[in-house]
Amino acid sequence: MRLENKVAIITGGGGGIGRATAVRFAKEGAQILVADFREEAGIKTVQLIKEIGGEAEFVRVDMTKPEEVKHMIQKAIDLFGKLDIFINNAGVKSDEKKIPDVSLEEWQEVFDINTTGVFLGMKYSIPKMDSGGTIVNTASIAGIKGQKLVAAYSASKSSVIALTKTAATEFGKKNIRVNAIAPGIIDTDMVEEWKKTKKWQVLSKANALNRIGQPGEIANTILFLASDESSFITGETIVVDGGTLNL
Repeated sequence: MRLENKVAIITGGGGGIGRATAVRFAKEGAQILVADFREEAGIKTVQLIKEIGGEAEFVRVDMTKPEEVKHMIQKAIDLFGKLDIFINNAGVKSDEKKIPDVSLEEWQEVFDINTTGVFLGMKYSIPKMDSGGTIVNTASIAGIKGQKLVAAYSASKSSVIALTKTAATEFGKKNIRVNAIAPGIIDTDMVEEWKKTKKWQVLSKANALNRIGQPGEIANTILFLASDESSFITGETIVVDGGTLNL
């Protein structure tokens, strides 16, 4: 198994990419702390893991609150004895508005979760990785090319990419690898509202493969980055978008 004897924290583990990653990691032998703001969703992920014989526990966390982030990391160590892998996946989208119509409060809320949450996750997990480790941060193709009507989301995800590169440079000598993934449109709760609109027919096929991506396909990429198979990769952002950026 590719993650045997590894301990992982997965934030945003209550659904979508986070849940798919947690289940995938469990199949590869990892012990997992599923972290999410949504308690019911996070507990459901733990149940799914235990049903397949995996080992997992849940912790409720608000990634914008330093004390809760520190508690989450310490709980993983208390439960499993160490921390090897940190998946910084918790995030939110922006409401669709042009820049002049975005309130400062809306802007700050998105940055607090998408960027500051990633910063806090790395700030408190890195010192606990005594024997090295791997971190994977969830960015977005919107953070690479920008996307109209979601300025806060695009800017926050671009910041995640910059944070990833910085952390990789700072901690490579401690055998801590830090990478990011940049998904395209993936079939998660974030796109449920889009499915009700006319534009969904275009959005769901707006890539070279002519289909929407699945959470499990992102989980497979995260698994590669978290495993020893990517042992000489750090500071990179891996695009998983079905060829959207190539169009």
